Amino acid sequence: MDNEKFFRSKIVGVGGYLPEKILTNKQLSMRIETSDEWITERTGIKERRIASDKETTSTLGIEAAKNALKNANISAKYIDLIVVATATPDNTFPATATLIQSGLGIKKGYAYDVQAVCSGFIYGLELADNAIRLGKSSHALVIGAETFSRILDWNDRSTCVLFGDGAGAVVLKSTEQLSPNFILSNHLYSDGDYKEMLYVDGGPSISDNVGFLKMDGGSVFKHAVKNISSAITDALVNNNMSIKDVDWFVPHQANSRILDAVSKKIGIDNDKIIVTVDKHANTSAASIPLALCEAVSINKIKSGDIVLLAAMGGGFTWGSSIIRW
Repeated sequence: MDNEKFFRSKIVGVGGYLPEKILTNKQLSMRIETSDEWITERTGIKERRIASDKETTSTLGIEAAKNALKNANISAKYIDLIVVATATPDNTFPATATLIQSGLGIKKGYAYDVQAVCSGFIYGLELADNAIRLGKSSHALVIGAETFSRILDWNDRSTCVLFGDGAGAVVLKSTEQLSPNFILSNHLYSDGDYKEMLYVDGGPSISDNVGFLKMDGGSVFKHAVKNISSAITDALVNNNMSIKDVDWFVPHQANSRILDAVSKKIGIDNDKIIVTVDKHANTSAASIPLALCEAVSINKIKSGDIVLLAAMGGGFTWGSSIIRW
């Protein structure tokens, strides 16, 4: 590619994949002390998907990528960059992105993982967007894929009811400066002082096991509302916009209480918010691309719409993106 030209990233395809197995609140109530009413009232979640023993993060990601490529009407042979956002990789190494690259039969370009938990998809979008803007990529896949069911303590009702498995993907294509439809900006942040509020208590450098997810729910809620709202404000100011200019808000699908609090704080109409947490639960890095996929599939998001993305994850990490679709 000619590095002297100025390029932008356009999302030309979206795709998602969910495991077949559905775990409902009622089924969970038979395993732990909880109820459908308790979970629904506090989280808005009704069910979640659980990967089978034969499924991994990479296999979910491969299927989501195939669906995104089909939606974009682009052959995998044109992909020269794959960024996979995941906190639940198949292996410590190699990168899950390289496994997906192999599974798609792609022999060129490069592939790597990014780990920012629930903010991971926005982090991945920024990395792929930068590569395209610099002329280092012409067609990129950004994938959020997770198997959080493998790091949950299924006896801890404060965490196991919240999460599910799945994968979502977008295809980015390089477009020249004059195109009106592109990623306008991405905004990333982190603060490592809050690790104890949301983390996994295992890992290859500190233990001999994968570990389980641990969370201080009340503290995470407060930081999520503050940080996500701040990231949204930064994105709007950077683009000389107000919240009224946004056609669709696609937040990380953590739980309904966080979504409601953020929406009230930024002042967006409820009918502009894409919500899938009731069906998918919190799928971490996969939640935003899965929600995008659903919104596009039912013709909510259309060409020319201003789409706002925002998320916060463990670390803490958080961020936002504004896209003219």
